[in-house]
Amino acid sequence: MTETLAGRLLVATPSLLDPNFYRTVVLMIEHDDDGALGVVLNRPLEIPIGDYLEEWEYLVADPPVVFSGGPVQPEVALAVANGPHSTGDLSALIMEDIQLIDLDLDPAVATFARIRVFSGYAAWAPGQLEGEITEGAWWVVDCLPDDPFVPESGDLWSNVLRRQGGQLALFATLPDDPGLN
Repeated sequence: MTETLAGRLLVATPSLLDPNFYRTVVLMIEHDDDGALGVVLNRPLEIPIGDYLEEWEYLVADPPVVFSGGPVQPEVALAVANGPHSTGDLSALIMEDIQLIDLDLDPAVATFARIRVFSGYAAWAPGQLEGEITEGAWWVVDCLPDDPFVPESGDLWSNVLRRQGGQLALFATLPDDPGLN
C-alpha cells in the first residue's frame, strides 16, 4: 500500500448505486494492508441520542441523533470527537483534532468540544477499497475539521464536491435522476 486514506473522505461517485453508499461521504478511520474502516457522515437516523447513549447527549453535535455509520455491525456504536483529549480518551487519532473515542469513558470528565455517534460502520477487505477507487466508485478528497459534525448532513455530498472546484464541483449540482432534467 502506498498511502493511508485515514483522515480523508471518500465521496461516492454517481456510478455507485449501492443503496448503502449512494451519495455518501465516508470519513476514513483506518486504512492499511489489513483493510479499511470508515463511517458514513451523511445518514442521520431518527433515533435521538438520548435513547441510545443518554450520558453523552450534552456533547453531541446537532442534530442530536444517531447516524448510520454503515452496513457492518449496526449494533456497534462508534463515536468521533473533536477537541482536546488525553491519552486515555483516545481510541484512534484520525486526523489533527479528530479522533475515534471510547464510549466507555466517563463523559463527565471528557474534554471534547463535540461528538457524533454512529451505529455501525463501513469496512473493506485488503485491496477491496483500492479496487473500488480504481473502478471509479469513490473520489478521495481532504476532510475539513467540521465535516464529521455538520448539522445539515444532507447537503454534505454536494458541499464537499462543490469545494473541490473544477470538474468535481460540477457533480455537486447533479440531480438524483438526471433523466428528469
